[in-house]
Amino acid sequence: MANLVKYPQVQAKLVEEIKLVIGPERRSNILEEDLDHMPFLKATILEVLRRHPPAHMVIPHRAGSDVEISGYMIPKDAAINVLVADIGRDPNVWEGPMEFNPDRFLVKSDSGQDEKISVSFDVAGRKEIKMMPFGVGRRMCPGNVLARMNLEYMVANLVWHFEWKAMDGEVVDLDEKEVFAIMMKNPLRALISPTST
Repeated sequence: MANLVKYPQVQAKLVEEIKLVIGPERRSNILEEDLDHMPFLKATILEVLRRHPPAHMVIPHRAGSDVEISGYMIPKDAAINVLVADIGRDPNVWEGPMEFNPDRFLVKSDSGQDEKISVSFDVAGRKEIKMMPFGVGRRMCPGNVLARMNLEYMVANLVWHFEWKAMDGEVVDLDEKEVFAIMMKNPLRALISPTST
């Protein structure tokens, strides 16, 4: 939610997308099946996971033999870890890696009369690894689909039912603590007010 408070234009775009999906009756609850029609919401969750993955690193591995990788010698039995957050912030992979830009995950396709917007990203790392908030490959967290769906559902309902603003005179600080799980260095302080849904 900190990114949505810091970037109110993203929050406003989410609310507009929800309005389009919910329709004129403006029902108060968002259903699970509604999420499939919210590509900007899905892109926003992916962008949050890219910038702030759940953990900084994965479970360490050990080198089975001496090996040289890109000119670096890794001795047998060396502990090897992957800095997950750094992968999602690599300037060689991501344009403007420290910018919060959900649109980077959206793909527009023109199918005749209608332009369709969808999310296109290989979060499992089958083709290439550009970020890995839940690991990759066969050891990927089995709960990743459930986690992303819950994040989508929670964020959609939080922005549908409440307007989130920064406290007067305060800037949202997205700096993180150096711990296993990613946490904000300074807690989010926000003004939350009910919407008229």
